[in-house]
Amino acid sequence: MRALVCHEYGPPESLVIEELDDPVPGEGQVLVDVAAAGINFPDVLSIAGKYQVKTPTPFVAGNEAAGVISAVGDGVSRFKVGDKVIAATRGSAFAEKCVADEITTMPLPKQLNFEQGAGFAVTYSTSYHALKQSADLQPGETVLVLGAAGGVGIAAVELAKALGAHVIAAASSDEKLEFAKSSGADELVNYSTTPLKDTVKELTNGDGVDVVYDPVGGELADQALRATAWHGRYLVIGFASGDIPRFPANIALLKEASIIGVWWGTWAAKNPQLQIRNMEELAQLLADGKINPTVTESYALDDYVEAFSAITERRARGKVILRMH
Repeated sequence: MRALVCHEYGPPESLVIEELDDPVPGEGQVLVDVAAAGINFPDVLSIAGKYQVKTPTPFVAGNEAAGVISAVGDGVSRFKVGDKVIAATRGSAFAEKCVADEITTMPLPKQLNFEQGAGFAVTYSTSYHALKQSADLQPGETVLVLGAAGGVGIAAVELAKALGAHVIAAASSDEKLEFAKSSGADELVNYSTTPLKDTVKELTNGDGVDVVYDPVGGELADQALRATAWHGRYLVIGFASGDIPRFPANIALLKEASIIGVWWGTWAAKNPQLQIRNMEELAQLLADGKINPTVTESYALDDYVEAFSAITERRARGKVILRMH
């Protein structure tokens, strides 16, 4: 099979396409013939050797894929050969074949093609877990989504609306904000041209937001935390800005606010039945038309450098996809 291999940590240009032996599914795993795979910011960190869990080289990156099951391991009961699926993987998705755990695999909903499905597993599962289990989001609450036009950001906008929240989308350009608005955002904040905290306070009549969804980090984190309401919940999703924030503990004290880390993959491994239930609920939201995964950029595997640049240059809106065939 063809695979995109990282032999040494560095930029996307250092990756190479090689022929590798087909992987074999272990107990509780499925083998997927990959049609398409989604690129996420953690993939950029992973190949650079900067992700919080450092993968020894050589390795194949990529954590979400869509395709057809071609083999199943011992103990697999929910899937069979020939099933079309979406899979969240622990690496290895940027290849023509990959293995995935049964608990983080779901049937490909009939509403989605392979490219849409490839951008669904990590982004929507992360955002749904963050809003449901981590934040315990309630209908009528207000959610501030930073990086609202990116992969996980736009998923959070859609899901927060589907869960009955009022959504304030924040992004770095008017073009990105229009994209967020088209996905259901109620209010828009361009943090390149206006102070985030002050604008959010104005939009909430001085009350602040109940939940902050932050995949960006950096200098925006302090402003966003200060824009939370009493008993606000600040969700730490990631650090697309490249800077890990240092939170002022006194602000959390004064607001009785919670700063909550969200690491969906580890949570799913520790809570397999809850993860399966989440996937079933996401499938129902799709069927009900309440969410609609958007792929804005799709590239052939051979064009991986250009595909990664859409992420590293922070110009992606929605999902960026690699096609394997």
